[in-house]
Amino acid sequence: MSNQQKVIVITGASQGMGAEAVKAFRSRGHRVVATARSIKPTDDADLLAVAGDIGDPATARRVIDEAIERFGRVDTLLNNAGIFVAKPFAEYTAEDFTSLINVNLAGFFYVTQLALAQMEKQLSGHIVNVTASLVDHAMEALPAALASLTKGGLAAATRALAIEYAKRGIRVNAVSPGMIKTPMFPPDLYAKFGALHPMGRMGEMSDIVEAILYLDSAPFVTGEILHVDGGQVAGH
Repeated sequence: MSNQQKVIVITGASQGMGAEAVKAFRSRGHRVVATARSIKPTDDADLLAVAGDIGDPATARRVIDEAIERFGRVDTLLNNAGIFVAKPFAEYTAEDFTSLINVNLAGFFYVTQLALAQMEKQLSGHIVNVTASLVDHAMEALPAALASLTKGGLAAATRALAIEYAKRGIRVNAVSPGMIKTPMFPPDLYAKFGALHPMGRMGEMSDIVEAILYLDSAPFVTGEILHVDGGQVAGH
């Protein structure tokens, strides 16, 4: 492995922003470990697919173990897997709560612990979390308190881990998207959700991926929550 070639672990990698991130890192010559429930096997020798529920600690263990077995190290972990459910708070169900906690928090917790243990051995590494701008700028038109509860936890953990690991050669950052055109949202909602942003449109998946790539290439940036939200967090 050259000094420039990294090993990137990406969760929620089967579609949407995760799949776009896989393509972007591979196009730059990096090796990628992609995980999701529905991830498909690949013939690319530098792309390892690991299927499983990221909220299951056994899946997290397989992801990191197989990354080390195949590629020898873990340089970046992109915690992209996430569920977003928007509804009035009183209408959330126990199933909603369990699902969001499982993916948004447990999925982050298990794989990040294992990745950090490996990065400590290497004395280097980078964690990138995907949170949401609604955490910092709630909107009456889009109630999503349970999503904010879990994604807000990621934002808080980003800062805490950045400080905890700052002197160990490990950086921790986050990208905080607004409403992005992903398979999660049908095209007939683009105008409605676009109007919630000061720029008057939804973001593209490439906007988020470019922010991730920036953070991964910025060695003096840690503890940053980078908002990519068309001005949403600044106000209306």
